[in-house]
Amino acid sequence: MGKGRPLPATTASPSGCRFGSDAPIPEAPVFRPTEEEFADPLAYVARIRPVAERYGICRIVPPPSWSPPKALDVAALSFPTKRQPIHRLLARPAPADPDTFLLDYARFLKAYRGPPGRGRKKGLPKSPATLPDGRPLDLCRLFHAVKRFGGYNGACKGRRWDDVVRLVDDRARRHVPECAKHVLAQLYHEHFYAYEKFTNKPVSSQDGKQEESGKVDLDDQPSVSGLKDEGRSQSVSGGEMDAAEVSGIRSQKRRDAINKKAIGMASHSNSNGSTGKNAASAGPWKWKRRKVDDAEANKVDDQVCEQCDSGLHGDAMLLCDRCDKGWHLYCLSPPLEIVPPGNWYCSDCMNSDSDCFGFVERRKTCLLDAFQRFDEKVKRRWFGQRRPSRVQVEKQFWEIVEGRAGELEVMYGSDMDTSVYGSGFPRLGDPVPPSVDLEMWQKYCSSPWNLNNFPNLPSSVLRTVQDKIAGVMVPWLYIGMLFSSFCWHVEDHCFYSINYLHWGEPKCWYGVPGAEANAFELVMRNTLPDLFDAQPDLLFHLVTMLNPSVLQVNGVPVYSVMQEPGNFVITFPRSYHGGFNLGLNCAEAVNFAPADWLPHGGIGAELYRMYRKAPVLSHEELLYVVAKNGVSSESLSYLKGEIERLFLKEKKCREELWTNGTVKSSLMPARSNPNYIGSEEHWKHLCECSPEKHRLLYRHTLAELGDLGCEVKALSGENVKQYPFLLNDIPAPFKKVKDRYISYAQLAEDWLSESDRILHMPFLDTAYSTALEASGQFLWGDHDMDSVRNMALKLTEAKKWVLSVRNCISRIDELLLCKHKFSEKVKYVEIEKLVAVRCKSFCEPGLPQLQAYVEKGKMMISEINIALSSCSTVEHLETLYSRASEFPIELTETSTLCCEISFAKSWLKKTCDLLEQNRAGTIDIDLLNTLKLEMVQLRVVVPEIELLSNLWKEAESLRRRCQSYLQDSPVLKELGSFLLALDGTKFTIPELNLLKQHYSAACCWASLVNGILRKLFERNDYHNIVEELTGIVRDGKSLRVKVDELPIVEKELRRSLCRKQACEALATQMSMDFIEEILTQASILTIEEELPFVDLSQLLKNATAWEQKARLMLEQSAFLSEFEDHIRCAEDVQAILPSAPNMKAQIVVARSWMDKCQAYLRPRRDELGPVVLKVDDLKDLICRPASMKVILDTSALNSVLSKVEKWEHNSLSLLINLRTLLNLNVVGSTVDPLERNLEELQNKISGAIESGLSLGFELKVLNELKDCLLTVGWMLRALSFCSRIPLLEHVDRAIEEAVNLPAFLLNCPLATLLMIGLSWLRKALVLLPESEKSVKPKLENAENILAEHQKIAIPYSIMTAELEDAISKHKSWTEQCHAFFMLPDYQSWAGLLRLRDRGQSVALDCCEMDRVVLDIKKIDGWFNQCRCTLSADVNDNGSLLSILQKISGSLDNASMLYAEDCKKKEFCVICSCDVGDVVASRCVICLDWYHSSCVESLLASKQMISEYICPFCFSLESGNPLEKGIQERISKGNRPALSALTELFSSAKGFYKGIEELDLLEEITKKGCGLKSYLMQILHDADSYDGEDLSVMCKPLVVALKSTSAAGLYDQQINNNIEVILSRYLWKKHIHNILCGGRQTSIQHVMRLDKEGSNLEISGEDFFKLEICKIKETSQQWLTKAEKAAFDCGELPLDLVYGLITEGENLSVDVEKELKLLRDRSILYCICRKPYDNRAMIACDQCDEWYHFDCINVCGPPPETFHCPACCPNNGEVFILLPRPASEEDRASIEARSHTPPASSDKSETVEANKCSNSNSWKKSQVRVDLVKFLRQDSELDNTWRENKKVLHRTARRRSNFAGLL
Repeated sequence: MGKGRPLPATTASPSGCRFGSDAPIPEAPVFRPTEEEFADPLAYVARIRPVAERYGICRIVPPPSWSPPKALDVAALSFPTKRQPIHRLLARPAPADPDTFLLDYARFLKAYRGPPGRGRKKGLPKSPATLPDGRPLDLCRLFHAVKRFGGYNGACKGRRWDDVVRLVDDRARRHVPECAKHVLAQLYHEHFYAYEKFTNKPVSSQDGKQEESGKVDLDDQPSVSGLKDEGRSQSVSGGEMDAAEVSGIRSQKRRDAINKKAIGMASHSNSNGSTGKNAASAGPWKWKRRKVDDAEANKVDDQVCEQCDSGLHGDAMLLCDRCDKGWHLYCLSPPLEIVPPGNWYCSDCMNSDSDCFGFVERRKTCLLDAFQRFDEKVKRRWFGQRRPSRVQVEKQFWEIVEGRAGELEVMYGSDMDTSVYGSGFPRLGDPVPPSVDLEMWQKYCSSPWNLNNFPNLPSSVLRTVQDKIAGVMVPWLYIGMLFSSFCWHVEDHCFYSINYLHWGEPKCWYGVPGAEANAFELVMRNTLPDLFDAQPDLLFHLVTMLNPSVLQVNGVPVYSVMQEPGNFVITFPRSYHGGFNLGLNCAEAVNFAPADWLPHGGIGAELYRMYRKAPVLSHEELLYVVAKNGVSSESLSYLKGEIERLFLKEKKCREELWTNGTVKSSLMPARSNPNYIGSEEHWKHLCECSPEKHRLLYRHTLAELGDLGCEVKALSGENVKQYPFLLNDIPAPFKKVKDRYISYAQLAEDWLSESDRILHMPFLDTAYSTALEASGQFLWGDHDMDSVRNMALKLTEAKKWVLSVRNCISRIDELLLCKHKFSEKVKYVEIEKLVAVRCKSFCEPGLPQLQAYVEKGKMMISEINIALSSCSTVEHLETLYSRASEFPIELTETSTLCCEISFAKSWLKKTCDLLEQNRAGTIDIDLLNTLKLEMVQLRVVVPEIELLSNLWKEAESLRRRCQSYLQDSPVLKELGSFLLALDGTKFTIPELNLLKQHYSAACCWASLVNGILRKLFERNDYHNIVEELTGIVRDGKSLRVKVDELPIVEKELRRSLCRKQACEALATQMSMDFIEEILTQASILTIEEELPFVDLSQLLKNATAWEQKARLMLEQSAFLSEFEDHIRCAEDVQAILPSAPNMKAQIVVARSWMDKCQAYLRPRRDELGPVVLKVDDLKDLICRPASMKVILDTSALNSVLSKVEKWEHNSLSLLINLRTLLNLNVVGSTVDPLERNLEELQNKISGAIESGLSLGFELKVLNELKDCLLTVGWMLRALSFCSRIPLLEHVDRAIEEAVNLPAFLLNCPLATLLMIGLSWLRKALVLLPESEKSVKPKLENAENILAEHQKIAIPYSIMTAELEDAISKHKSWTEQCHAFFMLPDYQSWAGLLRLRDRGQSVALDCCEMDRVVLDIKKIDGWFNQCRCTLSADVNDNGSLLSILQKISGSLDNASMLYAEDCKKKEFCVICSCDVGDVVASRCVICLDWYHSSCVESLLASKQMISEYICPFCFSLESGNPLEKGIQERISKGNRPALSALTELFSSAKGFYKGIEELDLLEEITKKGCGLKSYLMQILHDADSYDGEDLSVMCKPLVVALKSTSAAGLYDQQINNNIEVILSRYLWKKHIHNILCGGRQTSIQHVMRLDKEGSNLEISGEDFFKLEICKIKETSQQWLTKAEKAAFDCGELPLDLVYGLITEGENLSVDVEKELKLLRDRSILYCICRKPYDNRAMIACDQCDEWYHFDCINVCGPPPETFHCPACCPNNGEVFILLPRPASEEDRASIEARSHTPPASSDKSETVEANKCSNSNSWKKSQVRVDLVKFLRQDSELDNTWRENKKVLHRTARRRSNFAGLL
């Protein structure tokens, strides 16, 4: 596994996260309102708020009268449930993605490379890490688990590795083995400790700046799958990285990814260009690659935000370092203010889907019966069959949550909408259960405490919300089970919440006050850092629980509430709360918001905005609606501030929009939801459009908001002017318009003047539209913009009027020109209104024409009205209608005229049809009536009106006669005659048809009755006869005609009913009165001689005889047998007998009396159960037969009563004897006679109790005897203490038993005397030294107790002797103490300890004992302080003396290291032991010896070939930092500090003699101070040296390092000096290596060394400081010259260039890149003999010499083959291309720029590269010219050609970028 930091023991459980480990959670207040207080809920909440809000939560217990009916049928309820893994509410891993973690870790390994030769390189484990059972270990989960507990150091300090194992391994056992914890900790320390320190290291301000060299580009890292082999070769050390390395890693991830990637691709293509073989081969490839790079750059430019799909604001775009997806900083949740340092990964890459946590809703709904069975199953699993207490349930819950009790998943029916699943409270629309009273139902439907009414109470600000928001306006229903939880959360918008528990087990709540919300969130983030890193909005998800004891430990107040059924629980704004259920229950909850919530609502809205969460409702809209709809007096004080804040916020945001260019605005309709609307705060992030294209949509102007604020303040009684909150000096907004700044008001004035000018000039649509569009930037403003709004209204009205006038004229003209006249006419009302409201500002040309049409319309309307009022003919009306139809304007009277004409024609047609029917003989009277009514509405004159009137009069007379018969119910014959007379009439009258129906029905009924009466006497089915006759009578009465057969049928019905009753009386038992009534009715109907009535008369006679005998027996007493015989005779009588129930009752009473007597007469046995018989009941039983009708015998009962009375007499005599004995008030010198009398009386009472119990009666005297027996036994026990010394618990038990004795016996003199004695006895026992007690008594108390015994009449002789002996021993011990303290010379530590041991057994409470204990405690405290200081290692169990001896020996060994006489001794520097025969080596530099085994722990360097160098000397000689082992040995570690030991020694002054540890400590401090003085001196001498010889500094450093590592003490001052001097030495060593090593270094390294020297405060006179400055200045000067020469296009002579090259080769720094540029600069080309200067060139195909196009007058594309004149002179066959005409010169030059000198001499490649793609098109236009002739034209050019022609092979390369420093 490798070596790592040793682990402390982890057996102890961690503190702070265990339930019950700290103080119990205090309870929140409980309020119990009265009936009057309970009437108004919000008023009561406001009354208790000052007290309850400090707790954040409270419980309200309603008055006893509160008992709402159960409105929810839970048995039939099918509800959804969610699965809750309780064991993962806290103890769950963070949802981190393993691949992302390994990617970031691999990048860290690649970037963090330590110096070579520092031991084995660390990285990922060689073999995959596994858990104890062989499963693979998730390294990502391990890292985040340790992170939760404070990192490696925090996990070790808090002993949390067992919790780490549980988070890493889901199958871990409850008790984790020590080996597993140790292995896991060692693995983490070896591989991830350095990575942890790197991720936690704060980033310096230079992180955002990239270093010029030494950067590591993390974008080119290998994939995760390829990290195994490469990771092993990386170097990871446990040391700290310097700021440059941190900056190099963390600053490489610049979020401005577009610029970074584009620049990176361009530089990559340029760098590749210098490595090709030649220009010809590299050119096409480079062009193709450049196109690919451009495509990549365009792809980068198209980077859009994954949240808002916008590519705007690239500077604020944050790219994920794994998936390269982008997010805006402000689109994240929560948003980021600055670019985060280091690698950043998006939530998709950071979070693993497998570890994401939430409550999953089950697919199937659940019934309550199944839910209850699951709850019982869970309860049996965790608690078995026992019923646990609430404390046990709470403790078990937190053990499960913290992962220490196993896994558990429960179900919870939460957040159920009551509008869907029903409410537990009554509601008006719900059905009323049958078992609930309707009045009670309605009472609770309207109750203010009904949660369905709570949000809409009069004082609630939510009453204005119209939406039915679940949980806010509509309650939520909760059905919970055991351990189902509601995790820590705060309500939406920081609302109040109220929860009511309908039924079931209690709910346990925890609440944090709203004032401590920030502290709560801080503790949550510090406790669960890994979860919050993965989900910053974790608290919004309601899935995390934290033990409230953790909050208490961190100073956050938390309170608990146990909610019982029928109780309310209220949480206050911003109060975090959570809890769980103790079993099956049903609750309901809803939010509410009184007036004092308003400030908290603003805070809640800001939280939604910060975390990018959609709010439940608009807080600003709610404020406005509340203020508009009436404000209560309670809301004023809160609403004023909120309205003011709203106004100022709106004003600021709108002015900011205006200032930034958003000038368009419009009023937004209510509830308008456009596709894309953003809030004012986010206008910068809406889209990629400019602000000028944005439009501000508002619902209220600032003037309206300001007026609203004034109204609210006026309601509060304040005398305020307009906008009192605007009196603050708010600067007016300005913006730049046409190169000048102008204010908002000035711009409005300019607009007003321009609009007034437009209003007074001829109408121009574009001018009006432009002005109205420009007014949008002012309409939302304050009252100072009222003039703008008025002017805009005028412009709008004027524009609308003009456009309407023009539209009317246009439509009229179009209608006049249109032949078909299909166009819609203009309404007369419209043009009349336009003419009436004409605009006076200017004249419209079409207005006179419109006025003329109005006048014509008036005249036509007048003609139509006259015609209609004068009843004209139809022809005249049609003529008017024809004229109105041709008029181009639509008149309202035209439609009236049309309707009149149509109505008249329709009436005439129907009238003519009716008159034709009259001739045919049938007329419908309804149609006749309709025409008569329509005739009145006619406005025309026609002859058919008179004919129709006469016909209607005739029909109406006939109808009235029919109505009279219908009203009077005529006789059947009379009605028949009337109908016969009207037979053949021509009118169809409904009344006549109805009379015919009545006549027909009466005739049918009479025929049916006659048929039934003829067969009636032949039938015996009286039941059917009665039903038939009843139906016939009912039908006859319903007839509208009188018939003669109805009275006959009614008489027969009465006879049949009487016969039916007689038959029923014979078949079933009837009462005698009913039978007699039937016989009387038969006599009246003259049917009494019929057979049923004769039998019924005989039955009545028999019943009367039985009844007379029964009444006689009841009046006179009789035996029980006579009663029973007479009852048996009643069975033969088929009638209900009145006296039979009374007879049976007398028999039952007699039988019951006899049964009760058996309990008193049978013998009493113990197995019969407890005593139930009473003497009073026996006496009552004996007296009861005297009042009964049955004769009974009572002699046996009288015998039992006499026995009971005799026993009571004997018991009373015993009680009298006992009272006589209890009245004794003097015991005497001995207690023996009293004990004998009490024992004799005790035996007699026991016997009396036994005989009384055998009687079986409940006797009052028996209880008194038991009390007396108990008292006698207690007295005997109390008297027994007089003859012995009892135990203290026995006396206490006797005193406790006395409390339970009867009061009348306890107050007797003897009992009082014994109680006084017991009290004294207890005081005496407490004073004894041997008694077990925490506080010893004082001497005067013991003497007082002894004196008090003289006053007690109870003799305790043995106890008094014991007290006298204890007092004597105490006095002897105090004398020894006085002698000890009086002689200081003889005082010693051992003597003090002996006094303490003796005093603990015999001494009482005294000042001497206090002094002894105080002195010993002081010295023991000093010992403990020494142990804490010296024993830092918890595994060190040695004594304090052994530890001090070990430290003293280490100081002696350290002193031997610098003593001269000790150099010759052979001992190991590390372990200070003799070398002996053990394998050891001697350093050739310091000449000290080292054991091989000791050196291995220091990670020493390898043994050289023949000579050995120790680790100390090797580190200083090599110039590398100290090895890890040496650093650990010289660091503090577990060694005590010298200053701490000095303080310990100073604090021990004045201690007693003989403390060996103190003497040894004094010796150690002296040795330590001497060692420190010596080391400080040699270090000072070494640091003061400024010369060239480094050995002067090396030797003191070696001595200091060895002495510090060997010493058992630590001194911060020495270590600081060593660190500073060592840093300066290593710095000088690096410069020494540069000066003497012969190797060149980079200029960056030189500058870094110079900067480090300044930081180390190296003296300017130091040799190495002067040398490094000299190298720096020389190098910078040369680089400046080289850069100038490299790009001067040949200006500097070649000899100076060669001299500059020679000078650069002799520098101490590496300038190879610059030398290469200078060497390229020295190569000359062409006939002009100048270096390459980016001009187009061509190469000879034979000699490879390059020539400039302009030097040889070549223009355009080069030829396919070219030979210079030097290779083919004047042969007349080789020609070159001459340039084209002047008009084409520019084009040829541009096309020729792409040709550059080749990079190699390959002829074939050269020819191929110079081929032009379009050479075929140039062949026809080529001009062949002899090059030799051309050159001879200029002799100077010819001479230059020949002089400079060289045959040497040269190559030309493209210029690379200058890589110098400047």
